[in-house]
Amino acid sequence: MSNINCENSLRNTVVIIGAGVCGLSIGWQLAEAGAKVTIVEKSEPGRGATWAAAGMLAARAEAEPGEQALLSLNLKSQEYWPEFRNRLEKATGVPIGYRDEGTIIVALDRDDAADLEFNYKLQAGLGLDTKWLSGPEAREKEPFLSPKINSAIFSPLDHQVDNRDLVNALRIAFVRAGGDLKIYSEVDSIVTENGSVRGVHSNGEEIPAQFVVLAAGAWSRTIRGIAKEDLPPIRPLKGQMLALRMDPNKPLLRHVLWAPKGIYMVPRNDGRLLIGATVEEKDFDAELTAGGILHLLRESWEALPGIDELEIDEMWTGHRPTSRDDAPILGPTSVEGLIIATGHHRNGILLAPITAKTISQLILTGDLPKEIEPFGIERFRKPKNRTPHAA
Repeated sequence: MSNINCENSLRNTVVIIGAGVCGLSIGWQLAEAGAKVTIVEKSEPGRGATWAAAGMLAARAEAEPGEQALLSLNLKSQEYWPEFRNRLEKATGVPIGYRDEGTIIVALDRDDAADLEFNYKLQAGLGLDTKWLSGPEAREKEPFLSPKINSAIFSPLDHQVDNRDLVNALRIAFVRAGGDLKIYSEVDSIVTENGSVRGVHSNGEEIPAQFVVLAAGAWSRTIRGIAKEDLPPIRPLKGQMLALRMDPNKPLLRHVLWAPKGIYMVPRNDGRLLIGATVEEKDFDAELTAGGILHLLRESWEALPGIDELEIDEMWTGHRPTSRDDAPILGPTSVEGLIIATGHHRNGILLAPITAKTISQLILTGDLPKEIEPFGIERFRKPKNRTPHAA
């Protein structure tokens, strides 16, 4: 086959490595636009960080100093979420458990209250729509909160989605749009030629493509065939979680709740109450530990004492795909056609709509969307430059 014929046969063909929430979202959007898309996944779709997540859409509640560019990306993606949800549910007929009661962040003592006040002033300074609550006002919204709670922040625009229902819906939407999903298929390496991507090697065969999107989450750095300067600096950040079982008709909690020490509780429509999550630098260790589960139960019980009567439904671990600056890595590389979409840390669910929109636009038009310009891999090649989420 001549080079011209080869190029024509590869036109608008895309291989995506990884069927997490971002890989599936990108694949769905591209397939709907008419591209020929193959997603290669080493296990079941979404069984990595996506399955282990809590599904919080909490751009405001999780805003931190010095992360203005990341906050802007998070807020923009949060704006896209209602349309993204409507399109997905219409395409599949599968509800994804989107809930909009809002998020409450609570303080239990003076130190917690001081930290909470600092966060509230930060949110106000950034123009975020949050409201300060007294302890009694917080208990009006959630009657089973501890009487020790002396103050809280209410963030009405920080919502949640059931991440596991989301992944199942995305899988259906992608396949219905004409996408090819290869599960239990390990990518051995990315194939390049003369500075351009040619496809991937997987399970003893080569899958040709004009574009390859690396969206393998915490495993992105393990894919071979990538030059050192294009290898994303991603590490797995372990988190332990558990779910308790509430009466869905009389739930202890209706809002997403953030307790001190980084503990959150997320109520589901089916009565499950998710509690997470530890933050552990333990590579790909997947063991549950007594200390980790004790920490989650102790701190959540302090804020919501009624949980001690609930049954344990499930316990699990996950691995957040975390870059050196906790921000995602999105965009092109030095290899033509090789695109990175990974490193979303704890924001993979939140950032799925904007990741799909911008990466698809990059592939379909060749133009780099301005929203992801600060988040390219080149920032890690220039250590003296400021990080992309600095002011």
